[in-house]
Amino acid sequence: MSPLRAGRQLASFITSNAFLVLLISLELLASRSGAAALANCPGGCNCNDETLVVVCEESRLDVLPIALNPSIQRLIIRNNKIKTIDSSMQFYADLQHLDLSQNHLVNIPTKSFAYQRKLQELHLNHNKLSSVTNTTFQGLNQLTVLNLKRNFLEELTNGVFTTLPRLEELNLGQNRISRIEPRAFAGLSALRILYLDDNQLSSVPTTSFSLLGSLAELHVGLNAFSFLPDDAFAGLNRLTVLDLNGAGLSNISEYAFRGLPGLRSLNLFGNRLITVPTLQLSGLTRLEDLYIGQNEFISLESHSFKGLKNLKLLDITGATQLERIEKGAFEDNINLETIVLANNKKLATIEDCTLLGLPKLKHVSLRDNAIVTLSETVFIGKELKQLDLTDNPIFCDCQLLWLQQLLYDKSNFTQLHCASPEHLKDKPLRNLNADDLGCVLHDTRQQTIICIVVVACVATIATLVLILYRYRKSMQEKLKDYKWNKGRKNLEYHKPISTEEDCIVRGIHPSQYPAPPHTPGLRPIPVTEL
Repeated sequence: MSPLRAGRQLASFITSNAFLVLLISLELLASRSGAAALANCPGGCNCNDETLVVVCEESRLDVLPIALNPSIQRLIIRNNKIKTIDSSMQFYADLQHLDLSQNHLVNIPTKSFAYQRKLQELHLNHNKLSSVTNTTFQGLNQLTVLNLKRNFLEELTNGVFTTLPRLEELNLGQNRISRIEPRAFAGLSALRILYLDDNQLSSVPTTSFSLLGSLAELHVGLNAFSFLPDDAFAGLNRLTVLDLNGAGLSNISEYAFRGLPGLRSLNLFGNRLITVPTLQLSGLTRLEDLYIGQNEFISLESHSFKGLKNLKLLDITGATQLERIEKGAFEDNINLETIVLANNKKLATIEDCTLLGLPKLKHVSLRDNAIVTLSETVFIGKELKQLDLTDNPIFCDCQLLWLQQLLYDKSNFTQLHCASPEHLKDKPLRNLNADDLGCVLHDTRQQTIICIVVVACVATIATLVLILYRYRKSMQEKLKDYKWNKGRKNLEYHKPISTEEDCIVRGIHPSQYPAPPHTPGLRPIPVTEL
């Protein structure tokens, strides 16, 4: 074959397979770029160019990586040693999620996030930030979640968040905030969730809150309020969740919760209230969940939760002074589904019928109280789906036969062990029988019926005796008259017809008068001698 002919054949082959050659070349280029990208992933990090996610946890990084894939969308650099945010952020303009939590960040330079216009979530929690300004978050127009929890922030100045028009959730919990300027939350028209718990606020920043017309959840517990004035949450008419857990409250004004028509959940746990704020709560007609444990009230009186007609869950846990719950305490709350009365170390008395009249009640927890015995009339056990009476000093006797039968029938109820008497200690009540509980009559209803009959008989006899004693003289007189009249009638009935008058009265002719009886030895007495 001539060289010319061979060249022509080679050219023809290359031309006909040009597309195949192009594909092979592109594959080689792609493999080289991928290897290069993986080569730029820092040690201890996980870089995924398919999902565009980079995770560097506990990688001992002290600066932000600069050579990562510029197209990444999620960057998680958690639990490292980064102290500041430098200019390397400008290379990651496509970021949507940035997590720099649990680092050593002390400050954030101005316009550090100027290129992150697509960022939606920013997590800076568990750092050492002492301040933020209205330029700190400039450029984050799409941000919806900002987490600044557990830093060293001390105050919030006016307009500090004005560059975040789409922010929906802001977490400022566990800082040292003691001052919030009136317009600190200006511009947050879309904010729905705000955490300000565990700070150093001495009063509710009502004026600042009034700018948050879309707010649905507010967490301001673990502060030092002590007092809630009237209209403390004015302007928050869309609020559905209010958390005042551990806020130090000892006094709540009558109209403190005015202006909260849609509130569904209220947490007053861990305050210093000596009575249930019945009047203050009565206006929250849509309230469904109420947590009011760890306060200092001694009893729940009748109508304690008046006005809360839509209440579904009531949690009173850890009320160390609570001793008794009176009949009618929940009378106004006919929609209650769950009642938790747990870990109240002095709670020994729950009056009869306390939990009756609650047709929707399905879950009752009376765990870890001081209950020794419980009447059958406290609630209708057969209607419940869950009942927890564990960790109470229960005295097992015949009065709890109804409870033994209930636990036997409802296998899903929690196990209950006897605390006394000694011979039944630590034995499951469910496994005992009437003889074990010392019942003479196994049916408590039968005992009740017999007692009622006996009492009725005794009352009837006593009434009769009293009547006889009161009217004894008149009855004696009537009895004498009755006996005298009866004797007279008998004498008249047996009297012989011996006189003319009697014959005339009885209609007998004189010719038929009977002759007087003749008695020997007696002579007739002349009429003249009579």
